[in-house]
Amino acid sequence: MICTARNKKVIPARGKALINTQISIAVPAGTYGRVAPRSGLASKFMIDTGAGVIDADYRGIVYVLLFNLSDKDFQVEEGDRVAQLIIERIYTPDVMEVQDLDETLRGAGGFGSTGGHGAL
Repeated sequence: MICTARNKKVIPARGKALINTQISIAVPAGTYGRVAPRSGLASKFMIDTGAGVIDADYRGIVYVLLFNLSDKDFQVEEGDRVAQLIIERIYTPDVMEVQDLDETLRGAGGFGSTGGHGAL
């Protein structure tokens, strides 16, 4: 499903804005909706989405939080396709607290530690 803007809005350079889609949805039980970026907006204009989870019990209007990562203001026009909605299943395994974790080759390395580009 494509999330479409219903009003004009400017996202300031290095800023953010909430975009009103004027739609409400009900995702099936056992799922959630994830608002995802559109690749064209990301690659051409550096527009990304954030905070995009729609719970199964939410019944309000869907808003899309857009971040402008560029140095230029970005104009959203009415009818622009600003994001896409992906419905994903929720799997909730039993989780237990433990004192120690099994050892692995990776260990606690994260944030680029396995990509060959050095850690951040």
